[in-house]
Amino acid sequence: MKQIKLAFLFTMLMSMVGVQSYAYAYDIAVENADGVTIYYNYINDGTELEVARYPSDLKYEGNVVIPDEVTYENETYQVTGIGNKAFYECTGLTSVTIGNSVKNISGWAFYYCTGLTSVTIGNSVTSIGDSAFRYCWGLTSVIIPDSVTSIGENVFEGCTGLTSVTIPNSVTSISNAAFQDCIGLTSVTIPNSVTSIGNGAFFGCEGLTSVTIPNSVMTIGNAAFQDCIGLTSVTIPNSVTTISEEAFMACYSLTSVTIPNSVTSIGYGAFSNCESLTSVIIPNSVTSIGNSAFSSCESLTSVIIPNSVTSIGGGVFQYCI
Repeated sequence: MKQIKLAFLFTMLMSMVGVQSYAYAYDIAVENADGVTIYYNYINDGTELEVARYPSDLKYEGNVVIPDEVTYENETYQVTGIGNKAFYECTGLTSVTIGNSVKNISGWAFYYCTGLTSVTIGNSVTSIGDSAFRYCWGLTSVIIPDSVTSIGENVFEGCTGLTSVTIPNSVTSISNAAFQDCIGLTSVTIPNSVTSIGNGAFFGCEGLTSVTIPNSVMTIGNAAFQDCIGLTSVTIPNSVTTISEEAFMACYSLTSVTIPNSVTSIGYGAFSNCESLTSVIIPNSVTSIGNSAFSSCESLTSVIIPNSVTSIGGGVFQYCI
């Protein structure tokens, strides 16, 4: 009999734990003037609010306006944040306006909001977390305000409908995979404030035809522009010292590239499979060329390698027919 009771209690306990894992916590729920209820958590010792994840299956839908402030039980609070996974997989969400009091958008905040077509980011936002808008297929354009100084990794990855993006002068780095697989992106302007472009930052941006890399950029990460099959030309600024591994690999349409005198090394597979590349001038500053750096560049007919090069990796010009 005791065994039966213990088994029953264990089952009930596990059931309660299971329910708890899906009933996401929030402190208060307040209805906007437009009838949309938004869920919040208290932050900063209860003096401010951040948008919390919706409870259970009550996902946000339609148009949502995040207000600057909320009054609850005769107390007024500023809304200063959007919490982790706050709108996670809200596929019915179509537009969102983020109030000017919001300072940060946490990681995964709008992940997989596939129906989201419009977002207005308030001018007090300073940081956008990792994967915040990842796989928001419906987004076509995003204006990042000048207040933003930090953009997380994978922030717009897989936003296949995104055709244009404005990166403000306040941003100093483009994080890893920030725009990966944004196949609709046709052009991007990188401001002079940016000093580094992360690994895979524009990986698979098939529609990207041109890109201007400013002289402020010192680092271009691994595979930063890999599989940008529409990219026809690129100028690497004098501030860059290393062309990283697979940086421009499989840029099939790339016909010309300018390598400045600041570059000392060309990494593994940097221009591998650039089938349209016809000629390359390697400057006197380069001392090493990595394995397969120009392999499978089928149209390459002219290469000038300076005396400064002391190390040439295997298969550098393999399959250059």
